Parts: sequence; C-alpha cells; structure tokens
Amino acid sequence: MPAAMEATQAMDVDEAPLVPSEKPQSIEQLTLSSLQQAAEFFGNAPPDPVGAESRRIRTAYKHAEYAVVKDLPQITQQPLKNAYALTNAAVTAATDVKPAALPDASPGQIVRAGPVGPQPAFTPSGTPESGIARYQPSAAVMRRLPSRWPKPEWHAPWKNYRVISAHLGWVRAIAFDPGNEWFCTGSADRTIKIWDTASATLKLTLTGHVEQVRGLAVSPRHPYMFSAGDDKQVKCWDLEYNKVIRSYHGHLSGVYCLTLHPTLDILLTGGRDSVCRVWDMRTKAQIFALSGHDNTVCSVITQATDPQVVTGSHDCTVKLWNLAAGKTLSTLTFHKKSVRALALHPLQPAFASASADNIKKFSLPRGEFVHNMLSQQKAIVNCMALNEENVLVTGGDNGSIWFWDWTSGHNFQQTQTIVQPGSLDAEASIFAASFDITGTRLVTCEADKTIKMWRQDENATPQTHPLNFRPPRDIRRF
Repeated sequence: MPAAMEATQAMDVDEAPLVPSEKPQSIEQLTLSSLQQAAEFFGNAPPDPVGAESRRIRTAYKHAEYAVVKDLPQITQQPLKNAYALTNAAVTAATDVKPAALPDASPGQIVRAGPVGPQPAFTPSGTPESGIARYQPSAAVMRRLPSRWPKPEWHAPWKNYRVISAHLGWVRAIAFDPGNEWFCTGSADRTIKIWDTASATLKLTLTGHVEQVRGLAVSPRHPYMFSAGDDKQVKCWDLEYNKVIRSYHGHLSGVYCLTLHPTLDILLTGGRDSVCRVWDMRTKAQIFALSGHDNTVCSVITQATDPQVVTGSHDCTVKLWNLAAGKTLSTLTFHKKSVRALALHPLQPAFASASADNIKKFSLPRGEFVHNMLSQQKAIVNCMALNEENVLVTGGDNGSIWFWDWTSGHNFQQTQTIVQPGSLDAEASIFAASFDITGTRLVTCEADKTIKMWRQDENATPQTHPLNFRPPRDIRRF
C-alpha cells in the first residue's frame, strides 16, 4: 500500500504542467520603460516660469566676467619688446578707477563709501541696461593689497659673551634677584649656587636637596628664596641666614616647576603627580590642590588678575584656573605635544606656550588663540623667556636657541649652543633660560653643566643685519 501511494505521488509530480519562464528583456527595452515611467511621473509638473529670464541673466553675467580684458589693443603687428608694455597699459587703464568724492558729513555722522568708478545702470526689474549684471574685475588683473600682518620690529642679534662652568651636573633652573644684583641656579648635582650678575663670580653654594633641583624663585617682598626638586621637597631659604626655614610637604612625586604670586604670599608648584599645589608661604599649609591634568605639570605661570594661574602639562593641554574657587576656568587643547614651557608677557595681557609641534600665542583673560609663531623649531622646547622689548627666546633639546619678535611671530635669529670641551655633542640641551630684570642680559642653563650669558650685538645695525621678513600666506589658525 505505501508503495502504491509513492507511485501515485510520483505520477502527480510528473504530470504537473510547467510554468513558462519570463523572457529576459534587453537593455534597450529596460531603458525605454524607465524613460516612460519618468515621463509619466514628471510630465504633469508645471514649467519653470523664470527659466528663460534666469538663462538670459546667467548669459549676460558670463559676458561681464571677462569685460575688462575682452577688448585689448592689437599687438600682433608690434615688436615683441613692446608687447608687454602695451598689455600692462591696457590692464592699468581697465582697472585704474578714480575714487569717488565722499559727501560732506556733519560732526558725528558716519559716511559709508560706496562703489567707486563707473557703475552700470540697473533697471527697476534688476537687469542692467547694458546687459552686464555686475562689474567684477578678474582676479588676474586686480591690484594686490598689502598684507595686514604686522611688520616685525628690528632687533639686534644676540651673542654669547660669557660661559660659567662650576656645577657638576645638568643645570636645570634659574632665578634672578629683584634687585638684579645676583642670580641663582639649581643643578642635578643637588646644589644651588648664587652668582654675581655683573662679574659672574660665585658668591655662595647652598646644599640641602637630595635630588636634582628643578625649580627656583626669589621673593620680591621677603628675603626668601624657594626651591623645588625631584626629592618631592619644596624648601624656603632665608637669605639672611642662608638656611632652610620652612619645608612644604604634600607632593607625591618630583616637583618640576615653581613660581610665586606677584601680590599674594602664596607659592605654586607643579610636579609629576599631575597636580598644581597652592601653598601659604608663611603657615606652610596647602590651600588648594588644582587637579585636572592627566599627566605631569611641568610649567606654571601666575599673574595678579584673573586667571591668576596658568599651567601647562605633558597631557598636551593648558589650563586656566580660578584661584579663588580652586577650579578650572578653561582648558586649551590646541597643542598636540607636551607643553613644557609657558611665558607671560610683562606688559600685555597675553602669554605663549611652547611645545614640540609649535609655539602659540594666547590672549588673556579668556585664553583665546591668537596665532602660531611663523616658523617651527623642530625640537623639544624646554624653556622660554620674554622681555619688555618683545624679544622671545626659546631653547630646544638639541641645543638650538631661537629669537622671535613677539608681535609678528617672526624668527629673526637662530643660533646653536657650543658644548664645553670634554662634553658630548648630545649634551647641548637648553634646560632653562631667563632675562635679567633689565631685559638686556640673557642667561641659559645647559646640559653640558655650564651657564651661558648672552647680550645684544652693539655694533649691529639694520643695514648690517637686514630684516628678512615675508608675511605669511597660509597661517594656521589652530
């Protein structure tokens, strides 16, 4: 019985009629059907009422674009030497338009200058009577406007005039006395040395740190000097007794930078624990721990007005802080590499930040980006210094020292430090730099264990050292 059923099912399948398959259409038939569908879909749409008018205006405008150079004098019969002069004369005649006289204005009234030169008359419908839509001279014959980029001031070149060799390790920090009589340097040999500014003679050597000294500051209101180092210690030295009178404990790792507030008795330090700490100078108490950076805080500057604290970090950011609340005002993320140096302008509300990618200027108090310096040092910039004559100095990890004009960002001098005999060429790094109080001397601290002093060349003139400056065409705005 089951076999009979299987035979019946098989017979039904065999006897079922086959459905004829559809015939494949050619490309011409498919294209024709697509065109028919498009005609049916768009056929009922109303025609564009202004199509003819818009085409006529576009055609007239196309003629106007080349109107100024359309009818030039024939120069085929002239000698070749006069062709250039004739062409220049025609272009000048086509573009030289005399300015129109301005109407008389009463005091306090603003007069706006309109277009100059002969203008085509327009009918009420908006179409010019002459068939020309608008007078637009071609870019090829327009006179080039002068650059609006500020021209740099002329600065005399700087030269090295003294080398001091007394430290036994890398020289990492420098600070000047507010009276400009002496300056102090901190080194990897764990000592702080005090030098006479004029004669560069050694006056005193202070010991107390157990690791290299990375930060120094001298108080302008007290006989105190402050130092910080890799031993996590921040010390206050009494310069009348040449002894440590206070120590500020709280950092969890090495302290990389140190500065004093100009009007308040507070001290700011930053280090490898990614925190900028604010200390009370007298009570040794920690007022704030300005946290927010994700990496080492390696540079800090302070001013009397908000934002009173600006920090730079290895996390490639610059932070502006509200000192009263201990909170971040804004975070600047323009750099792509570690921000190792900051410099505050002594007269203007502005500062500069240095990184391996670029040196950038910012305005205060909002931290708005101004512009990049016009050249790239192509080195790890460890330090910056700025004086009142708008001379900015940057020192690189490869021994390069570049001098910049602050206003324009022009690099007017590049020099390479020379290591002292017995040192490797790789020991040419510039770790710290500072101008003296007058701004006429520059002191650099270097990896070859020397301190070099620089001054401007007195015999240099704008004729002997001309200003080679070209305004930028494609300045980066980030």
